[in-house]
Amino acid sequence: MSGDLGPTQRLAMFPLSCVLYPYAEMPLHVFEPRYQSLTADCMASDARFGIVLIERGPEVGGGDERMAIGTRVVITHAATLAEGRSLMMVQGEARIRVKAWLPEDPYPEALVEEMPNEDDPVDPATLKRAIQGVRRTRGLLSELGTRPALSLAMTFDEDPRIACWQICAEAPLSMFDAQRLLASSSMMARLELLIALTDAVEIDLRAMLASN
Repeated sequence: MSGDLGPTQRLAMFPLSCVLYPYAEMPLHVFEPRYQSLTADCMASDARFGIVLIERGPEVGGGDERMAIGTRVVITHAATLAEGRSLMMVQGEARIRVKAWLPEDPYPEALVEEMPNEDDPVDPATLKRAIQGVRRTRGLLSELGTRPALSLAMTFDEDPRIACWQICAEAPLSMFDAQRLLASSSMMARLELLIALTDAVEIDLRAMLASN
């Protein structure tokens, strides 16, 4: 990585039991009153907030412990439902690091710093291995009937840095392994970790298939 962390900013936060990467999209169903307020405030300003993984504790009701590295997102679509609920689509923009959590009034907020863009060169062969590993593991999950395989027609961005995030988003990993990818120190470190993680998943999946 190059450069320093960006300036500190106050950001509304939406802790979840999942990880969202830069450039990836995620649908959200907003039903808790505090996050209804968050959505309304964001839509009235610049439509941005932060997502961090809940380390332990419930997703609903508060009292959770949260990871320090997350993703700033922007609301790209939103639809209002009955009883103040809403559906929205968000897209990851940049990684953020939480410096301090602020009082929740009425929803979580934090002082965050934007993490710098990673500018290390991406080895095409390593990126190809990562993509192949994700395709194999998704194919094995398809054989088990638990998750669809990646379409052969699916392609990834020509920019290898964007493609790296896109393939991470398709990897069948636990949320804590996904968090490890998000927090990796460089693109190449992220790809190498992704290869190691999918190799381990592949071994387990082949063993499950062999025992069926």
